Amino acid sequence: MSTVTASAARTVSERRRWAMLAVSTAAQAAASVAINGAAFLIPVLVHDRGLSLTQAGTVAALPLIGVLCTLLLWGAAVDRVGERAVLLAGLGGTALAGVAATLVDGTAALGATLFLAGAFAASTSSAGGRVVVGWFPPERRGLAMGIRQMAQPAGVGIAAVSIPVISAHEGVAAALAVSPIAALAAAAAVLVIVLDPPRPERAIEHTANPYRGSSYLQRIHVASILLVVPQFLVWTYALVWLLDDRGWAPAQAGLLVAATQLAGALGRIASGQLSDVVGGRMQPMRWIAIAAVVSMALLGLTAWLGWAVSILLLAAATTITVADNGLAFTATAERAGPYWSGRALGVQNTAQYLTAALCAPIAGASITHLGHPATFALSALFPLAAIPLVPVRGERPLA
Repeated sequence: MSTVTASAARTVSERRRWAMLAVSTAAQAAASVAINGAAFLIPVLVHDRGLSLTQAGTVAALPLIGVLCTLLLWGAAVDRVGERAVLLAGLGGTALAGVAATLVDGTAALGATLFLAGAFAASTSSAGGRVVVGWFPPERRGLAMGIRQMAQPAGVGIAAVSIPVISAHEGVAAALAVSPIAALAAAAAVLVIVLDPPRPERAIEHTANPYRGSSYLQRIHVASILLVVPQFLVWTYALVWLLDDRGWAPAQAGLLVAATQLAGALGRIASGQLSDVVGGRMQPMRWIAIAAVVSMALLGLTAWLGWAVSILLLAAATTITVADNGLAFTATAERAGPYWSGRALGVQNTAQYLTAALCAPIAGASITHLGHPATFALSALFPLAAIPLVPVRGERPLA
């Protein structure tokens, strides 16, 4: 483990800290391409390979299943061996699995390689988050983590711009090459820039189980599970809705989805900065839950009515539904502490990705039987249930 001592950490420049934030963001973006990029193959899998929408949604969910199978293991590895080693191992494995995905034939083999890519890409979640939490003070951590968390929608945006167009013109294998290229570039940056953040000496107050004596972390996990449903619904099926219901061309639809992902990335930065200003992560998270209820309900209504404003509401919903992730992620790491945050973030993200993996095929079946508008509207029930669960009163002052 190459952890920097507290005294040595004081010699690490401000520029180096921001560079590590940038590399952590790039690593998470590369992982996001690997994890979420398969969703943009759904139209090709349905129209060219003859899969049903539910089957194609299941293939798209396999990287998510790979993620949820390994998040806890990667989190424990971060707590034990450090952030840098985990990032290098995970990104290297992501690249290898991504290359394998471009070479295999058949849906089953493709699904297996996508599963492996997701399993390795999961490493960036806990490791990259710990790099940011460890190198930035609490009063600037919300902004820093908001910047880092923009990587997920940014990665989806990269996939949205590239994968539908490449797959439509060059085929599935060529489109899948985007992921390993991104992973290799991120791994090279980690090798050059990232240092493990300092940790205090082991003591009871630093190593005690944060899940005992309080339901604070458990409530964050459950609220996050509920809030992730509309997020992954619009991520996975916005492109399909634009193509099938609205009649858009793949390039136009991909650009719109990419633009909404950019807006979502900026929304994460804004929510992180807001949490620094108000001195807490949970109150902004509750505000976002309320906004998610309104935006998804209105999206469902206007899509059902066929109004053009539904396109704007799709953009608004995509921006709003991703804005809470950085807040929950930061609050989890802060409460868990330096010797439990890897595992706690693993629990946090396992719960979210398990929900996301289930969301893709279930939502596909719902869309098949009820249509996009009804499915959008029904998803508003999940953030509605999350509102009272966000533990605003249990949060400690930032310190």
